Amino acid sequence: MIFGPMNTPVHDWKGKRIWLIGASSGIGAALARQALANGALVAISARRIDALQEIAGTSHNALVVPFDVLDHAAWRVRHAEICAAFGGIDLLFFCAAGYRPERSWEVSAAAAEQTLKTNLISVYSALSSVLPGMLAQGSGGIALIASVAGYMGLPNASVYGPGKAALINLAEILYSDLHSKGLSVYLINPGFVKTELTDKNDFSMPAIQTPDVAAANIWNGIAKGGFEIHFPHRFTRILKLIQMLPYRWRFALFQRFLHLT
Repeated sequence: MIFGPMNTPVHDWKGKRIWLIGASSGIGAALARQALANGALVAISARRIDALQEIAGTSHNALVVPFDVLDHAAWRVRHAEICAAFGGIDLLFFCAAGYRPERSWEVSAAAAEQTLKTNLISVYSALSSVLPGMLAQGSGGIALIASVAGYMGLPNASVYGPGKAALINLAEILYSDLHSKGLSVYLINPGFVKTELTDKNDFSMPAIQTPDVAAANIWNGIAKGGFEIHFPHRFTRILKLIQMLPYRWRFALFQRFLHLT
């Protein structure tokens, strides 16, 4: 279909089986709370078990499965545990991310490797663990949280930006591969969201949102069957317009409005 939703709209989350990666804080935690409030069965993962237990609270629909996303073997173990408890997974949500604001001359090779392993390479561990089961059941969804930092080369995102750009590219490939097999793919590109990561920034962040507002935007986008879910529109649409400009004009804008030196 040229017109209409690119994915199957999901309006009722009651009983849906969701695995949220990076659910201990920020957008991931907000997504978990809202999904649980709407009756979903939610497995929540991150390294901080105390934070996960706090989010789960007394909900019988929450399953706490802590692990490090960089531990490739742990993915299959945790996936098996969730499938044993829930009988399968309807939506994998990858929210885990690392970030540090840095200009190109400030980049450490070791720190860059760690960030890219967390933000990008571990996604492949997730896919290799979850996709076989989803393909076997002929349904399910993969949601990747990228960022508007992946739209173009933005200052202070020397490592974070390229990793998010790769996630955007990967989501496009996944959609092309999986849509005809009955699976949905969601590309989430938030603007600035008030989290532990953005707290590291020392500049004014336009149109910054709370994690709860961001999560609500994401669920609304999934309910509509969207592929790219970007927000807030008053900010992301401006970036999309800038992205269309010739490089000379784009760089001139950065120099003028961001006061680069």
